[in-house]
Amino acid sequence: MNFLEILQSIIPQALFFAAPLIFTALGGVFSERSGIINIGLEGLMIMGAFVGVVFNLTFADVFGTWTPWISIFVAMIVSALFALTHAIASITFRADQVVSGVAVNFLALGIGLFLTKQWYDKGQTDMISRPFYTKDIWLLSDIPIIGKMFFSNMYLTSYLAIILAVVVWFVLFKTSFGLRLRSVGEHPMAADTNGINVYGMRYAAVMLSGALGGLGGSVFALTIAMNFSQSTIVGQGFMALAAVIFGKWHPLGALGAAIFFGFAQSLSVVGSSFPLLEDVPQVFLLIAPYVLTILALAGFIGRAEAPKSLGEAYVKGNR
Repeated sequence: MNFLEILQSIIPQALFFAAPLIFTALGGVFSERSGIINIGLEGLMIMGAFVGVVFNLTFADVFGTWTPWISIFVAMIVSALFALTHAIASITFRADQVVSGVAVNFLALGIGLFLTKQWYDKGQTDMISRPFYTKDIWLLSDIPIIGKMFFSNMYLTSYLAIILAVVVWFVLFKTSFGLRLRSVGEHPMAADTNGINVYGMRYAAVMLSGALGGLGGSVFALTIAMNFSQSTIVGQGFMALAAVIFGKWHPLGALGAAIFFGFAQSLSVVGSSFPLLEDVPQVFLLIAPYVLTILALAGFIGRAEAPKSLGEAYVKGNR
């Protein structure tokens, strides 16, 4: 296998695994740029996966080929509403944001497993019949070399994730909404003095993180897992959180970090076919994403500067 063949096999897989992480990491950027730590990204992905799968199973015959797209949209709405639990606890009641996020993780898994048992009378749902499918992009897939790498046998959700990262960058750094959101994460008192509704901006940011986390979870379920169970989302939310930190709380940085982690995940699938990795035990390839996550953060987190008011509850009128 030559170098080009290696790239042609690993790039589509890396983008495939990266897409759910990109969506969820972008949600984390919104939340943490507003000053709210969101450890609950894992729970938001779980809720999105659960809703996406259940909706897909329930309405597959009604919406036909549009079912997966409508499923991820419904998952976004439900997960955004679910994120309100974290927003109310950490913004209105000024609870510890880390503890609140951990509670969101446990609550989402508990709700998902309880309802799965009630509705399907077993520990997992049925397999979905309307997942996302890979496609060749017309004309672009015929381009020599790069066509097979980037435009052949690809999920449209991978392109959507990359486009959305650019959109989030534009919103955060080129619009007044983004300026206000970043200001409440850096200096909420100054923002409040200038007439910005700190609580409102933080609520909006957390709900956006819920919507994007739900999008990431539902895309993962409808492209990779194909059903919902206790092990559908295991660690992907924390990898997305690591991508937020690794990417310096910047949308494009989070995009790059998520693609890096997606590449690490893809090694467990295609790594054994590479000459340099064919003799590596499968277990090492399976744990590679998590080891690389730890190594990336251990070597980088000290140089990453978080928003100045991240994790600090804002009390109107206090200086």
